[in-house]
Amino acid sequence: MIKFSLRCDEGHAFDSWFKAGKAFDDLIARDMVQCPVCGSNAVTKALMAPAVALGQPQKQPTPPPATNPPATVQKSPDAEQKLKALRKQIEANSEYVGDSFASEARAMYLGDIPDRPIYGEAQPQEAKALIDEGVPVLPLPFIPSRKSN
Repeated sequence: MIKFSLRCDEGHAFDSWFKAGKAFDDLIARDMVQCPVCGSNAVTKALMAPAVALGQPQKQPTPPPATNPPATVQKSPDAEQKLKALRKQIEANSEYVGDSFASEARAMYLGDIPDRPIYGEAQPQEAKALIDEGVPVLPLPFIPSRKSN
């Protein structure tokens, strides 16, 4: 696994892990790497410093306990609205296939069944196998409403 520092054309910086440098290049060529902030597919590697181990790890001094409690993270209403809109669009324009997602996606990729937009669930090992086989899949940033109570 390799960790890359990435940046989108809107200037958002983020890190992501890839199986190898070639896997990153393959995903970029297929527009499958997106900025988690704005969703842009125009993503490039940012300037990175190599992680080099220099002898024995230095023991860091223990910081004093915080006198003020940490500030709570404020939810962005704009981000929540965008996620709701994305969810609504995906659910309106795609077929929910539930736990059959991995087999349906693989069958479409192999040409065994006609292509159509689908979404559903897959176990982590199933999702990894799909990616290793080159099947273009992405995780959704929400739980399908059919799984919500």
